[in-house]
Amino acid sequence: MSVTTTYLSKTEVQSLLGVTAFDLWRITRKYDDFPTPEEDPGPFAAKDEETWDGTEIYRWTAKTPEFEHRGAALLRPLPDDLPPGKWAGYQDTPKGPALDWHTALGTIRLVHTSKDQAASAVAADLAQRGNPDGVTTVCALYGDMSFSGPALVAADTAHPTIEYEAQWGVVAQLAGQDLPWWPGLLRSAQLIRQWHPGAPALVAEVPASTRELTLRQAAANPAFDATAQAALTDMANDLRNDRVRSTEHDIEIFGRAFGPTPIVIAARPDTSTHPLPTADDRQVLTAGWKTIATSSHPDAVAALELALARDPRLLPFGALTRIALRPGTVAEQWTRRLALCDPTAAHAALAGDRPVDAFFIDPLTDTPALRTVVDGTPALRFYAPLALPGTGAELTSVVLDGTVWVKTSDGQVHPAPCTPNEHLWWGDGWGDKPSEAAAVINTLLDDLGAAVDLREHWKAPRGLTALLEKQAKPGPAEIARHALLHARMTTPPRSSYED
Repeated sequence: MSVTTTYLSKTEVQSLLGVTAFDLWRITRKYDDFPTPEEDPGPFAAKDEETWDGTEIYRWTAKTPEFEHRGAALLRPLPDDLPPGKWAGYQDTPKGPALDWHTALGTIRLVHTSKDQAASAVAADLAQRGNPDGVTTVCALYGDMSFSGPALVAADTAHPTIEYEAQWGVVAQLAGQDLPWWPGLLRSAQLIRQWHPGAPALVAEVPASTRELTLRQAAANPAFDATAQAALTDMANDLRNDRVRSTEHDIEIFGRAFGPTPIVIAARPDTSTHPLPTADDRQVLTAGWKTIATSSHPDAVAALELALARDPRLLPFGALTRIALRPGTVAEQWTRRLALCDPTAAHAALAGDRPVDAFFIDPLTDTPALRTVVDGTPALRFYAPLALPGTGAELTSVVLDGTVWVKTSDGQVHPAPCTPNEHLWWGDGWGDKPSEAAAVINTLLDDLGAAVDLREHWKAPRGLTALLEKQAKPGPAEIARHALLHARMTTPPRSSYED
C-alpha cells in the first residue's frame, strides 16, 4: 500500500487554509518551511498553474499553530489532559471490515485492510452520504511496521481525497487502550466482527489460497494416477505450510518488532495439524509432475502453470527457449525430426494466449515444442531438454544460433540441455559471462547423455567461457569439437573484473 498523492491548486490551498490569495502570498513569505509548488504539476494542471502536494500542505498545516485546526487530524498536537476514548463497535465498509473508536478527536474508523486508497475511499464514501456516523478520520493499514505499531494511512472526512501517514501509537493513545490487529491471512470480517476489548485471541484456520485449491481440485481428479495425485497434494500441502508459517512470522514481527507496542494480537493460526506432510523424495515428485505435464486435462494445465512458477525443477524439462525459424538453419533441421502431436499441459503453458500453428514433440528427448508467428516471422517455442539421449554418440560441434545447438556423431542435432532457471547465451554480457553455456558444453564433451548441473556454472573452464565470450551476435557460428577441447585446456589471463 502507499499514500496516494493529491495535487492542490492555489484556490484549493486557500480553501484548505481558509485564507485569501493575498493571505496565501503573506504565508509563503512568513513561513520558510511552507511547501514549495511542484516542479512538475502533472497532466491535469492548467498551463502555468501552481500546484502543491496535498499531503505536504495538510501535514504542514497540522504542525503550524496558526492553522493546526485545519490540518491533518491525527498529526495535530494532542492535549495534555486527553480523556480516554471508547470502543464503538464493528462496521462494514466498501473496503473491508472496520472498528470504530470514539475519541476526544471524534470518531476514528480503523479499516483492517492494506488495499490501496482504502482510507480515502471510505472517507469519501462517508462524506458523500453526509457522514451519518460522525467519523472524523478513517485509517487503513499501510502494510508494514512503524515504531509505534503497524503503519497507517489516514484520510479525514473533511478532506477525503488527501491521504497521509499516521501513527498507530497516536490512535491507541486517543482510544485509551491497545488496539487489535489481525495478521493478513486472518483479516476476515467474520473474525473481526467477533472481537471486543478484553477478548482473547481467536484461533482460526488459515484459509486456503486459490493456488492451493487449484492443486487440490486436480489431486482429487481420478484422471491422474496415484503418483501424480501425490505430487499435486505435496505442493498443495507445501503452500498451506508456507501460509501458516508466514502468519506466525507476521505475528512475531508486528507483536514485538521494536519492543512492546500498543497492539493486541486478535487472532492466531490453528497449528494443530501443522505442518502438513510433504515428501522428501524428489524423484517420486518428479515422476508425478511428468505425468501431469503430458496430460491434456484442464486440471493438469492449471496445476502445471502453478508448478512452473513455484518449483520448475520438479518438471521434466528445462528453460523456455524462443527462436526465429528460418529456412536452412540448424533449428529448421531440428524441426524435421519433430512429430506432430495433440497439445499437452506443457504445450498449453508454452503457448499461453499466443496463436499456435502446430504442436510437436521431439521423439528422442520428449521435448515439447510449438510453432507460432512473432511479428510476421515463424518462430519456435520449446522447453530445453534436461539431458540428451545417452546413445554412445559424442558431441561433434556446437552451433550458436538463437540458442546453443549440439551436433552429434550419429548425425543428430539437439537444442542443448539447460536447467529451468538458467539460460544459454554467448557474447559480451557487459561484465556477465556465458558460463552457463560453457558448463553445459564442458559436460557434454565428456558424456553426451549426462544431466547438466548449473548450480556452480561459474566454475566452468575459463577457456570455454572466454571462447564463447568472443562469439559475436547475430548470425550462426559453429565451433568444432577440437576447438572446444582446445579452449577448455586453455587458461586465459584473468580480467580486472574477475579479480
